Amino acid sequence: MRARPGPRSHFGPRSHFGPRPHSGPRPWLLLPALLVIHLLIALPAQLDRFGWQAFALPTPELVVLVLAALAIGRGFAGTALRVAVTAGLGLVTVLKVADLAMLESLGRRFNPVGDLPLIDASVRLIAGSLGKPAAFGAVFGALVATALILAGLWWAMGVLSRASPRAGWLRGVSLGGALLVAAAVTLAPSPRLPALVPATFIYSQDRGELALRTLSELRRFRREVGTEALTGLQDPLARIDRDVLVIFVESYGRTSFDTEFFAAKHLQTLSEGQQILSAQGLAMASGFLTSPTHGGQSWLAHAALANGLRIDDQTRYQAAIVSGRQTLFHHAAAAGFRTAAVMPAIVRPWPEAATMGFDRILAAPDLGYRGQPFHWVTMPDQFTLAATDRLLRDGSDPRRLFAQIALISSHAPWTPVPWMLDWDDVGDGTEFDRMAQSGDPPNVVWRDRDRVRAQYRDTVDYSLRAVLDYAARQGDDAPLIMVIGDHQAATSIGLDERRQVPVHVIGPAALVALTAGWGLSEGLIPEPGSPALPMESVRDLFLRNFSGGGDVPPA
Repeated sequence: MRARPGPRSHFGPRSHFGPRPHSGPRPWLLLPALLVIHLLIALPAQLDRFGWQAFALPTPELVVLVLAALAIGRGFAGTALRVAVTAGLGLVTVLKVADLAMLESLGRRFNPVGDLPLIDASVRLIAGSLGKPAAFGAVFGALVATALILAGLWWAMGVLSRASPRAGWLRGVSLGGALLVAAAVTLAPSPRLPALVPATFIYSQDRGELALRTLSELRRFRREVGTEALTGLQDPLARIDRDVLVIFVESYGRTSFDTEFFAAKHLQTLSEGQQILSAQGLAMASGFLTSPTHGGQSWLAHAALANGLRIDDQTRYQAAIVSGRQTLFHHAAAAGFRTAAVMPAIVRPWPEAATMGFDRILAAPDLGYRGQPFHWVTMPDQFTLAATDRLLRDGSDPRRLFAQIALISSHAPWTPVPWMLDWDDVGDGTEFDRMAQSGDPPNVVWRDRDRVRAQYRDTVDYSLRAVLDYAARQGDDAPLIMVIGDHQAATSIGLDERRQVPVHVIGPAALVALTAGWGLSEGLIPEPGSPALPMESVRDLFLRNFSGGGDVPPA
C-alpha cells in the first residue's frame, strides 16, 4: 500500500526565503543600458571639434565594459566593477560637461585643479544677472544632472552584470575579449585614436596630465615670484608728476578693431574721441596686449599686469596673492603715491586686496551708488568715474594718486545699455534708474544670439564714450591714463578667439612719449596688424620708462 504524501511544505523551492534561481535581466533592458553607457562615453568634450556626430562613432570602451561585465558577473567582483565604472566614468562625464560649459563661457577648457574656486564666482554671476532663483536652479540642476549620471551608470552596469552567462567557458571568452579590446584601444597610435572616437582613455589621461602640470606650474610660479628683475630700480616713477589711473574696460578686445560688426561703431567713437582729446592738448598712443584670459575672469588680467607675471588660471592667481610679490602698486606706494582700487563689481569682503599694494579699496558699497543695478552690473561706468574723482581726487590729499579702476558696464549680460548724462547731473545714482529699468531683461535678450552681440557692442561703445569723455574733461591737470581691455568676450559673442586686447595711453605729450619703446601707434587707433605685447610685460615697461636715476638691468 502506497503511503499518502504528506502536506506540501511552504518552504520548498518556490519559497520566498530560500535562494532564488539565477535569472538574467529582461531582454528589453539591455538596449537602453548599452545606450546610456555609449552616450556617456561618446560625449565630446569639445563640440566644435567633434560635433554631435561624435555620438554616431564607435566606442571600443563600451565593448570592453560589456565584455568585462559579462565575464565577471555578479558577486563581490561584479559590485567592485560596478562601483569603479560608476565613479570613474561618472567623473569623466562631469569633467566633459564642465569643459563644454567653460568653452562656451570662457573660451577654454576646465582645469580640474585651478578652476574649482570659480564655481562660487559663477553662481554669484548667475545670481546677479538672472536672479537668485536662477542661481539656485543652476546649482540644483547641476546636482541633479550629476546624480542622474551616476544613477544611470549604476543601473546600466547592474543590467550588464545580471546578463552574465552561466557557462564558465563563455565567461572566460568574454574576459579574454575584454582584455584584447582594451589592449587595442590603449596601445593604438594616439594621433589616430581621437580622430576615430572621443576616447575616454585618452581624455582621462589628458585631464590627469593637466592636473599634474598645474601642480608643477604652481611650484614653478612660486620660484618665479622670488625672481625680481627690478631690484636695481632707482627713483621709481620719479618722472610722473601727476595722478595715474589704470582703467580696465570689461570685455574690450581686439575684435572692436578687426570685426566689422563691432568695428564700424567702435572705430568711429575712438576717432571722435581722438579729435576731442587732441583739441584738449592731450597726446595718445595705442596698441595691443595679449591677455592671460578669454571670455571672463577679469581678475587674472588685473593680476598679470600688476605682478608682471603670466597669471592665466586660478591656481597661479591664488599663488600670487600669498607670494609677497611686489606689484606695480607696491612700487607706486614706495614712490610716494597713494594707491587705491576702485572695484564696483566687488560686493563682498575682499581681504586678498591687502596683499596687492592698495592703500584703499573702494568696493561697490563704498562708491555711494543709490540707484538701481543694471542686473549683474552694480552701477554704470559714468558713475564709477565720477565717484573716483569725488572720493579720491577732490584735492584733500596733496599726494599723487595711483589707482586701478575696473569698469563693468560692458560685462555680461549686456543689458540694459546705459547712455551718457551731463557730468554735472551725476549725483547719488538715482538719476540712472530710468536706464536701469529700460530694455528687455537678460532672459529675453539671450534668446537671440545676434541680439546679444548687438547689446555687447553697444555697452562697449558706452564704456569707451565714458572713458574718453572723462579724460577730455580733466583740464590742465589731466592724469596719466592707461585704458586697457581686460579680455575679449567669449568667442560665440565677440566672434574672435584671440586673447588680444587694446591698450591706450592718454596724457601730456612728454609722458606719453616715454612709451615710445612699447611699439604703440600714435592716436587711439593702432595700425592694422600691430603686434601684441604680453600683458604681464606692462609692469616692468612702466617702471623702467617712468622711473629715473641709475641704470636698470635689461628685461
